[in-house]
Amino acid sequence: MTEQKKHEPLGVIWGVAAIAQVIGRTPRQTYHALEKGALPAQKVAGRWCASRKKLEQLFEGEDAA
Repeated sequence: MTEQKKHEPLGVIWGVAAIAQVIGRTPRQTYHALEKGALPAQKVAGRWCASRKKLEQLFEGEDAA
């Protein structure tokens, strides 16, 4: 079982590549947004993690605008 699959029931996405896939951006674009604080995520033990629900809420808001 992959690390991402283990945490999926919690709604936690681990790693830049996985977050990028969820939001439809490249890993490089995603890393830049994470470092700028433009995405609701945090570093845990040196790895980026994000709540799937918070990311969906952020991008649903952009679609409505």
